[in-house]
Amino acid sequence: MKKKLLALLLALAMVLSLAACGGGGNNKPANNNPAPSDTKEPAEDNKTPDPAPAEPSGGEATEITLWAYPVGGWGTEDNVKPLLEAFTAETGINVKLEYLAYADGDDKVNTALTAGGAPDLILEGPERLVANWGANGYMVDLSDLIDDTDKSEINAAALAACTNDDGAVYEYPMVITAHCMGINLDAFKAAGADQYLDLENHTWSTEDFINAVDALYAHFGDTVGAVYCKGQGGDQGTRALINNMYGGTFTNAEHTSYTWDDPKNVQAIEQLAGMDGIAFDASLEGGDEIALFYQGVLKMAFCWNIAQQLNPNTADTGEGKTVAGEEIVCMNFPSESAPVLQGGIWGLGIFDNGDEARIEAAKKFVKYMCDSEHTAEAAKISNFFAARSAAEGTDLSTIFDDNPTMMEYNKVILPNLGDYYQVTTGWAAARTAWWNTLQKIGNGESAADALAAGAAEANGAAG
Repeated sequence: MKKKLLALLLALAMVLSLAACGGGGNNKPANNNPAPSDTKEPAEDNKTPDPAPAEPSGGEATEITLWAYPVGGWGTEDNVKPLLEAFTAETGINVKLEYLAYADGDDKVNTALTAGGAPDLILEGPERLVANWGANGYMVDLSDLIDDTDKSEINAAALAACTNDDGAVYEYPMVITAHCMGINLDAFKAAGADQYLDLENHTWSTEDFINAVDALYAHFGDTVGAVYCKGQGGDQGTRALINNMYGGTFTNAEHTSYTWDDPKNVQAIEQLAGMDGIAFDASLEGGDEIALFYQGVLKMAFCWNIAQQLNPNTADTGEGKTVAGEEIVCMNFPSESAPVLQGGIWGLGIFDNGDEARIEAAKKFVKYMCDSEHTAEAAKISNFFAARSAAEGTDLSTIFDDNPTMMEYNKVILPNLGDYYQVTTGWAAARTAWWNTLQKIGNGESAADALAAGAAEANGAAG
């Protein structure tokens, strides 16, 4: 109630401001969560969300609105339409699907919240639904949809990330993935660097990684891997690379502070910065790095996941191949022990618009997609992995049995999914401080000094 009252007061303040000076106000809900690495825009004909508030239904709701960020295959309306139509046929509830772009989606949601016109449902990750809008009082607690059986079936890390500190579940997890590396296996073989790969388990030690880079540089005589730092795009790759090399961490376990100045992270960055073949490149973000890797310029990519492995250049030219037809192999990040991978978690949340009928209709949609015999189809559409092992008696572990690439990834990459620390307070400011820190190191500043300053900045933003 406090949050709703605040939204009304903010809206009134905006009106008074317009009347007084003819300008627009800038009040809106907190936006602590920038776009994730996958910033693929939806098709041009996707409709722009309309923030106009919906009228209370009074009885049973027959139409609800879903705003969706472009999450994997869910980012294409043609993929989703049959499933939405099936939901309508079964429940009598029509779903109006509208897309958000990562470039300005947060602003549109915040504007709609301030105006009292948020959608019923939203599809995205915990850094938005839990750590931002949920923590600020705009989301419905979905705990009543999750019983003990659900808790045993849902991936524990995913459920934990979707649960607020007070135990409220603001996102029902639907699909997950783990981000990893990609390597050009043909290039590795040409340089004799394939001897440093455990291709059965898709792992390598930190020493093996160093030796492989040395061999690649000796053979090709140029940069073979880039620590990209133009902006935040794909920053999960640089974080995982640096954390994994010697066992460093990015945040504490409680997600209350940033730990970049961990001596193990300093050691990793000093190692990377001193290597021929590795460049700290402030002209590249994650997508730029992938493009250079796909073109064969770089021989490894730190910004990689199953979406790239299935379709490296997003132009439907075949799985796991560079532009020259060379074989791409997904790899865990190099580590001295077990690799710990950054994850992607996406699911559904419900905005509390004060209309119980619409909330109940939205809950039916959440159950249909995340905990029913239809969950397998919802996951397959995404081209990510179901966030649970089974749903209402349907085994979800075999839904990609017909896809060897998905099955291999599920076997050697996904089990290494680590802590989802993206819900730490001050996440937006921390991401900015991170790539700025890498730029400073690339410009010659000492790793210890740059990491200490960056961590202090991030923790200052976290309060």
